[in-house]
Amino acid sequence: MLIPETLDTVASLAPSSATSAPGPTGLEHVRQSLPDEAADLKLNLQSVLADGTLSAPRRFGVAISVAYASSDTVLARAIESEAAKHLEASTLAAVREDARTAAALMSMNNVFYRFRHLVGKPGYAQIPARLRMNRLAKPRTSKADLELFSLAVSAVNGCESCVQSHESVVVTHGLTEQDVHDAIRIAATVHAVSVVRSW
Repeated sequence: MLIPETLDTVASLAPSSATSAPGPTGLEHVRQSLPDEAADLKLNLQSVLADGTLSAPRRFGVAISVAYASSDTVLARAIESEAAKHLEASTLAAVREDARTAAALMSMNNVFYRFRHLVGKPGYAQIPARLRMNRLAKPRTSKADLELFSLAVSAVNGCESCVQSHESVVVTHGLTEQDVHDAIRIAATVHAVSVVRSW
């Protein structure tokens, strides 16, 4: 259930009709603030969110999830503000909630399952994880969308088994390899922007 505070947050992301000072704001401000060394990222950030095979909710959901997973709240809010220009408030609220769920749960799962893979000992796979992840079964958007957001975060975090698992699910739910490719383009770009912003 969406709490009132979340509705207020999403509502505050809607474009304002009030006149403001000239100059870039929101995501455009983030883009323009990147240094010359990241000039390609300025262009990539604009293009990956504007084109491709993914629907707008999926494009923005992937971007929001990766921004939060990269601990860049300012970037996440800027992307949410941009998404508010393209999505209904209720759609954005659901996308944002699932994106944050993916960022939260994958920050746990990617560490845990990456360890199991890297340690290379079958015995660890026989021990129950005993980690709650029930929220993955309760998407606000759709199973395919939440899994796509989780796949994007898992790719950034470098968890091979998680990437394979989530990719299999999204393809089973009707997404194409081109859809997955576009999602990873977005994830790679948003993560890179977050890295540069930390300089």
